[in-house]
Amino acid sequence: KTATACAFAKQGRGLIKVNGQPIENIEPAPLRLKAFEPVLILGQEKFNNLDIRIRVKGGGMTAQIYAIRAAIAKSIVAYHAKYVDESSKNELKATLMNYDRNLLVSDPRRCEPKKYGGRSARSRFQKSYR
Repeated sequence: KTATACAFAKQGRGLIKVNGQPIENIEPAPLRLKAFEPVLILGQEKFNNLDIRIRVKGGGMTAQIYAIRAAIAKSIVAYHAKYVDESSKNELKATLMNYDRNLLVSDPRRCEPKKYGGRSARSRFQKSYR
């Protein structure tokens, strides 16, 4: 919700860096595997000639990991759309969508603002008849 990650993909040697650090340095290990999911789904050979630089801020540790994995997935799709061909982009997109839709589409749920006549967005003040 509040964690944002911005990824830049360019031709390179297959490095993926998060805030200047290699992605292999992410702790704890289960969350590191979650961040690696796009690489594992699409295969390492798709990333061998790409450098991906990711900036992430806001949110907590888990939210940042989910933002990172979405940014990696979106950046490789955008790279293939711009520098490779349309058919490979569609193939990558379909593979990622079949695995997990949240890799390419963000979760639209946000906190609803409070309204008058109650203590929160939906609940109302208690009503007394006597």
